[in-house]
Amino acid sequence: MAMTQDELKTLVGRAALDYVKPGSIVGVGTGSTVDKFIDALGEALKADLKRVAGAVSSSVRSTQRLEALGIQVLPAESVTSLGVYVDGADEIDHGGHMIKGGGAALTREKIVADLAEQFVCIADESKLVNTLGKFPLPVEVIPMAAAQVIRAFGKLGGTGKVREGVTTDNGNVIVDVTGLQITAPAQFESDINQIPGVVTVGVFARNKASVCLLGTAQGVKTLTF
Repeated sequence: MAMTQDELKTLVGRAALDYVKPGSIVGVGTGSTVDKFIDALGEALKADLKRVAGAVSSSVRSTQRLEALGIQVLPAESVTSLGVYVDGADEIDHGGHMIKGGGAALTREKIVADLAEQFVCIADESKLVNTLGKFPLPVEVIPMAAAQVIRAFGKLGGTGKVREGVTTDNGNVIVDVTGLQITAPAQFESDINQIPGVVTVGVFARNKASVCLLGTAQGVKTLTF
């Protein structure tokens, strides 16, 4: 029988444990797939109290989930490096570049990812694409600049809209942009970062995945970049 998307997420969440060194501090992302990884960490903790020394989290949501399982969460500013950062993606291409931010935590995700030596992306096979852009691109924006940022994307052929009812953990808004085809992710990320008022664009090219654990009907497929 074919596995459900939830079952695929559980599969890759557990598979990511293989990349976590016992006694290390692990970077933890945000989202429904990461929730499965956090659950797997909690199970490992019960079996071996020294599985991880702690975690650095990219969101309030993940922090609360980790702490509920008895995993110490450290502030990012207290850590100089991480061996691995585990997070999901809304899209990932065959070069390891991603679109992230569906959960509105993209800025903190980039900060934690930048601390890590290795980014392990966990996703189901529906997230693998040839070209980024079908998923609406999240952009964290200072509120007063939202209209200007939307106009700037309009000049690039994209249609931006403020995500209703969402305020980031940093107190900003999310602009979701549709109608884009991102064929040069690194250059695109750099260009968008220059727009005044943009805090973070949801293209992860500078902090792209090193490994992607992809949940498929045949099991976990490992892609390396």
